[in-house]
Amino acid sequence: MAPRVAAIVLAAGRGVRSGGRIPKQYRLLDGEPMVRRSLRLFLGHGGISVVQPVIAAGDEALFETAAADLAVAAPVMGGATRQASVFAGLQALVPLAPDLVLVHDSARPFATTELVDRAIAAGSAHAAAIPAVAVTDTIKSVDAGGRVVTTPDRATLRAVQTPQAFRYSMLIEAHRRAAAAGRDDFTDDAALVEWAGKSVMTFPGDPQNVKLTTAEDFARAQAAQGDMRTGMGFDVHAFGDGDHVMLGGIAIAHSRGLTGHSDADVVLHALVDAILGVLADGDIGSHFPPSDPQWRGASSDRFLAFAVQRVAARGGRITHLDVTIVCEAPKIGPHRDAIRRRIAAIADLAPDRVAVKATTSEGLGFTGRGEGIAAFAQATIRLP
Repeated sequence: MAPRVAAIVLAAGRGVRSGGRIPKQYRLLDGEPMVRRSLRLFLGHGGISVVQPVIAAGDEALFETAAADLAVAAPVMGGATRQASVFAGLQALVPLAPDLVLVHDSARPFATTELVDRAIAAGSAHAAAIPAVAVTDTIKSVDAGGRVVTTPDRATLRAVQTPQAFRYSMLIEAHRRAAAAGRDDFTDDAALVEWAGKSVMTFPGDPQNVKLTTAEDFARAQAAQGDMRTGMGFDVHAFGDGDHVMLGGIAIAHSRGLTGHSDADVVLHALVDAILGVLADGDIGSHFPPSDPQWRGASSDRFLAFAVQRVAARGGRITHLDVTIVCEAPKIGPHRDAIRRRIAAIADLAPDRVAVKATTSEGLGFTGRGEGIAAFAQATIRLP
């Protein structure tokens, strides 16, 4: 049985070293508040049961804007230290009593689904586990005057990241002990757990999972976001015999079907061409030619998954997919959210990064005459 996992997203700091007029977690990164990226990451992960934000008193309006339309738990107020903020988040989770809790700093906006996977696996196996990467610089220990005291062997050193994973009951008990002992100086939860006498394991972190602290960090992060490109796709299929149509990976009951070599899903076909357009990598027909019998009746989610994999192979990231469906019937509105969720699942995106719209052509043209369905799509992708 899979563990029940909660994620605490820390956003209670002031971020004074980053500059700017608002706390750094609410500054825009790639067009959205930085904290939103972490919230979306955990919300979009199938293994996370609840996302618990911890914010600073007075930041309620900033958080409400940053988390608009995201189904996170109501935020709780953090404390004067990181340790106090984590404790507040843990206490808010008491009614849920999760098996495992991940603690993540919103100042690390580049954490990935794969890193969360590793955190859950390591936390489940070891009760306390933290992501770590090897140190490449030589590290010196110095005294108060700046004189070098010793040079640690960097082969034994690791730079620690978040999300850190812990058995929930163990972590909240360690926090309670620290509070009772008057200890509030732990800079991460692993140090607190070590103080409580528990062992902590490491698992592979991600060199890209950097922490943004200074104004220079933000500038480098913006510059490293890469080349933003937009592609367009279009597809159309005529009506034929059948009792349903496939649109965006969803079977919708209808008096007629759509004709095509595969399942004739105009939505997914248009999206595939939009993505391939960004990559300048041909079109759907060049990769899945209608003359090839293996694609007869094929489910079009395979085509979209292929296009998504092509983006990943180039080191890119899909940031938004947008589709407009043109038809007189069937009605798209009742199925819009199901289509969005299905596309998001295939493309490994949060649903709020998939837009599905529908319109008629006011009785004009082949769609207006009810002869078929058309779809226009746009894909926004960031490439290295």
